Amino acid sequence: MGLKVLPGPLMSERTTLKLGGPALAEVHIGHERDLDELPAVLEKAGGRPMVLGWGSNILASDDTLPIVLLRVPEGGGPRIVHETGERVTVQADAGMRLPRLLTWCAKQGLSGLEGLVGIPGSVGGAVAMNAGSFGCEMAEVLSRVLLFSPCCGLRWVGREDVRMDYRFFAPRTYDDYFIVMGVELDVIRAEKPLVDEVMARHMTTKKASQPISAASAGCVFKNPEGDAAGRLLEQAGFRGKGLGGMIFSEIHANFLVNAGGGTSEQAFELIASARDEVTRRFGVGLELEVKVVS
Repeated sequence: MGLKVLPGPLMSERTTLKLGGPALAEVHIGHERDLDELPAVLEKAGGRPMVLGWGSNILASDDTLPIVLLRVPEGGGPRIVHETGERVTVQADAGMRLPRLLTWCAKQGLSGLEGLVGIPGSVGGAVAMNAGSFGCEMAEVLSRVLLFSPCCGLRWVGREDVRMDYRFFAPRTYDDYFIVMGVELDVIRAEKPLVDEVMARHMTTKKASQPISAASAGCVFKNPEGDAAGRLLEQAGFRGKGLGGMIFSEIHANFLVNAGGGTSEQAFELIASARDEVTRRFGVGLELEVKVVS
């Protein structure tokens, strides 16, 4: 199939927050065998490479961005590659939507990912951010990850060879950009009705407490140790506070929403104001969870 290169893709059309100007180019990777061509294509395009899944945790500047987007294929469906007793290893392609994987696991009666229900990103993005919710993180189920990098080529890397922390993932020995191409996850057999019930309960809670249907990028800030960013923002008066088309959600203060016509300048200004006020009132420096692209 080969690499497909598109010029000037708009980040506003590729992110759930619906913000962002044009990147230099977008490279679609059709197959693993095309990866050897990638370094030469990137050198010709210029700019820094940035892997983009479904854009659900991105805040991009509206200016022209000196980046080249890398898109991996959604691939086929998930598959069971090993099973011993109740323990099951599932393999999935990085471009697959995370909700699709969770739906498949529920149908198969496989437990371990229920807490990630309602997260709209890709499987690869969930690994790269160590996505988590309801006490569940990708770090807890990741067995191996298929990575490509210019330094090491394409190879499977075991869980022991990557560092994973709160909303953080990095291979231990790589010194260049890398692309998550696939994952293997360790889950367990469970009663299908139980898996369905846990997922449904989490989804009901999420719908009641988060603006999941709004144009947002998920949580803006990481939770500081022993506290919740949303609570601090609410106490600082930022629940429902807006600037232009950007507003901190009335439902959850740690979600920044594009209510229509918002700009990245408004988003950055509102975020800076919130951080300053939380620091002034509580002496807590909030760290961004959303990934800023500028």
